[in-house]
Amino acid sequence: MLTKLAQGPQPIAFQNIVIDSTNWGLPYKPCEPSIHINPKNPKNMVAGMVLNKTLHSMDGGFTWGLQFVKSPYGVYGDPVITADYDGNFYFAHLADTDGRGRSAEGWLDRIVIQKSTDGGKSWNEGTYTGHRPPADQDKHWLAVDPGNNHIYITWTEFDKYGSSNPDDHSRILFSKSIDQAESWSDPVAISEVNGDCLDGDETTEGAVPCVGPSGQVYVAWSHGESIYFDRSLDGGATWLDQDIMAADQPFGWDIEIEGFGRANGMPVTACDLSKSRYRGNIYINYCDQRNGSNDTDVWLVKSADQGKTWTDPLRVNNDPAGRQQFFTWMTVDPTTGAIYIVFYDRRNYTDLKTDVYLAYSFDGGETFKNVKISEKPFAPSPNIFLGDYNNISAYGGVVRPIWTRLDGNKTSIMTAIINF
Repeated sequence: MLTKLAQGPQPIAFQNIVIDSTNWGLPYKPCEPSIHINPKNPKNMVAGMVLNKTLHSMDGGFTWGLQFVKSPYGVYGDPVITADYDGNFYFAHLADTDGRGRSAEGWLDRIVIQKSTDGGKSWNEGTYTGHRPPADQDKHWLAVDPGNNHIYITWTEFDKYGSSNPDDHSRILFSKSIDQAESWSDPVAISEVNGDCLDGDETTEGAVPCVGPSGQVYVAWSHGESIYFDRSLDGGATWLDQDIMAADQPFGWDIEIEGFGRANGMPVTACDLSKSRYRGNIYINYCDQRNGSNDTDVWLVKSADQGKTWTDPLRVNNDPAGRQQFFTWMTVDPTTGAIYIVFYDRRNYTDLKTDVYLAYSFDGGETFKNVKISEKPFAPSPNIFLGDYNNISAYGGVVRPIWTRLDGNKTSIMTAIINF
């Protein structure tokens, strides 16, 4: 399929590829996918998904090889895939050190990072950060500095996950590796205000770090009805004394979407590393229900001054009011500065049928074009977990979104072949 645009580069060939649909014999169906393109070889890309799967492609995403990943610290979901600028891949995930899930103290007792030096074909046993018993460690993400290959990770620490005790709190932690994940720095708390431990609006969650052109580390997260931003200009050694409120998020990040057991509008932070005129811009992408519970929208705010000030929210989805857009994720192509945002979309239906859309901007987030990239819709079920996020990666005009779809009782992990 060829989609013609009024102006600017044209995306070609939205061919949908099933990355994985293995549902048998597993504690969880495939869901919650992450993907990353190798900057040394854009035809090589790696995907991760619940619970302990990674897949690799050497032909631009047309065919995939599957691995079930093991670690002495356990593998318990929240898969995050990234790559450094030497072409090594990293798979960060939650821990289950005792192998007994929620019933044991080893559940969520650290964040584990495993490394692949062969394009995702095999993985080492991994290292870890955030082992601070009895606290629980959850909802992490990775970023890599292109200047020195330092790896940064942020996540939420719970004094006790799910606790309603007012003395138990959540906070955003930061750690880094300067030796390609051989070791990690002691975690430091970077959120000024703590949240609760109920995994809802009043919990500090959604920390996704990114790196600026001069090695700045940027990160934003949700708490209450606000999105907060922090930065380090010295590789994570020091942070702002006072977090900056980058955007309001009316009614919080914990969103109800019919057909989904749970959904969230947590922020995604990205920075333009290209040599375009927008180099250094910081973008935060998120969802909220300011326009009503039946009209969830995708938003973008941006900063051109290292996060000191932020624009008013721009509505990314360009449909008329009254339909649902949710489960957003964003990436910025480091070679071109193009912004790509993927999300679920119900603009074409009055029932639960759901498409996948791509919004993209070539003018620094001033305007967006929207295009449907899923070949056919799906209908979710609140009884089948579809994860907490989708994902997208881009490099040199090669764009690979990744998402979960449901057909009957069977989930599949999908990508679309998109090249600009």
